[in-house]
Amino acid sequence: MIMPIRQFQAQRMHAPRDFQMIRPEPVCVEIGAGKGKHALLFSTQKPEKQLIAIERTREKYLAMQKQHVVEGQKNLQPIHADAMPWVVHALMPAQVEQFFILYPNPEPHNSAQRWLNMPFFEFLLSRLQVGGTITLASNIAEYIAEAEQQLINIWKLPFVKEVINSTSARTHFEIKYLERGELCQQLIITKPTDYSTRFDDFMPLQGQVVVESIPLQTDLNRGQ
Repeated sequence: MIMPIRQFQAQRMHAPRDFQMIRPEPVCVEIGAGKGKHALLFSTQKPEKQLIAIERTREKYLAMQKQHVVEGQKNLQPIHADAMPWVVHALMPAQVEQFFILYPNPEPHNSAQRWLNMPFFEFLLSRLQVGGTITLASNIAEYIAEAEQQLINIWKLPFVKEVINSTSARTHFEIKYLERGELCQQLIITKPTDYSTRFDDFMPLQGQVVVESIPLQTDLNRGQ
């Protein structure tokens, strides 16, 4: 079932408490980084990449921060914040090389809150570079199947679906699910050339943005 997508109201997002701007350079961003297992691993394996790891839950953020102090990766910046307002206020258009959304809450009682069903996903795409990717992983087959349909029918984005190897250990959830023998899958979503959104000119910390209230299906140039 294809969910109707409303227009995201970026101008209504307040900056997170103790918010600080980041440098306007290319970055990778993990949303819902948990205790930071993937963030710490990625930043170690990719020292040339700058990774920002966002976690809303204080306990998990503190665990990530503590381990980061021990390991000391200079290319990793843990952030304690709600991802949506932080992304709106911190990131420039086309700044992000990669987004990682690994094993998000499947929102079984509120499907409108799943990532590809949210109006915010359009804003997320505006922050992604041309050729940049979004990695969405889940152990729930229905979640992946619905996301595929949204990519085809709403967002019109190319993607690759992969089965995650049983030896993968990027997050604590991934380890647990694979040890149980569950099927874990991921979608690698790519932003093509000439893909545009209504937020491509939205700049952080501006008081307002001018957007037209027209249906999503007609106001996105999807590079086709």
